[in-house]
Amino acid sequence: MRLDAGDRFPTVRGKTHGGETIAVPDDLDPDWKVLLFYRGHF
Repeated sequence: MRLDAGDRFPTVRGKTHGGETIAVPDDLDPDWKVLLFYRGHF
């Protein structure tokens, strides 16, 4: 899905590196954020 300027970021749930579950953007304060997704490898 492509987001345009002014679009609301869809809620995405996942686990942090520490094992906590987080819902983005609901669990973040409303200031500007940068999210980096690293898929990793094995």
